[in-house]
Amino acid sequence: MGGMSMNVAKLGGARSESAYHTHKVFLLSNYILLGAASSCIFLTLSLRLLPSVCGFFLILLHVLTIAGAISGCAAAGSRSSSKWYGAHMVSTVLTAIFQGSVAVLVFTRTGDFLGELKSYVREEDGSVILKLAGGLSVVIFCLEWVVLTLAFFLRYYASVEGSGAGAGTRSSKVQQAADEDLKDWPWPFQV
Repeated sequence: MGGMSMNVAKLGGARSESAYHTHKVFLLSNYILLGAASSCIFLTLSLRLLPSVCGFFLILLHVLTIAGAISGCAAAGSRSSSKWYGAHMVSTVLTAIFQGSVAVLVFTRTGDFLGELKSYVREEDGSVILKLAGGLSVVIFCLEWVVLTLAFFLRYYASVEGSGAGAGTRSSKVQQAADEDLKDWPWPFQV
């Protein structure tokens, strides 16, 4: 019986080690998201210091991406409820979809998009800056899906470890009750 509990302990240690590494990659992905989204904000502001309506919505999208990454880092550090987990997942999916749409617009209709931003810089320079922001939007799009996948695995590890701890407690209670029942039995069955 001791060997079996030792194998279970090794299994639990391996699971928590993999959860630890997943958590670290999740945090790193969120930090890269923070950097990429804030870089996009500065690139958008470099096109026009006071943004147009289109520029304002583009900056708002990056601010929402930053807020989602910050909430993801905070949620990963604590045992969050399923309500916050669901809200984080929905906001991440929506920002990923919008980031992908912006990237497609930037690369397919650069001139029109630059015209909507009402940029103060020369058109050639503005298109280079806008394509840099579009490239960062592609990176953000891909990282958002990586973060979604990692958040799913972190939630899975938390639920498995939570049910494993509950099963261990339940198992010890069952064992204790069985020991109590066997005390009244004849000698070979006594504990």
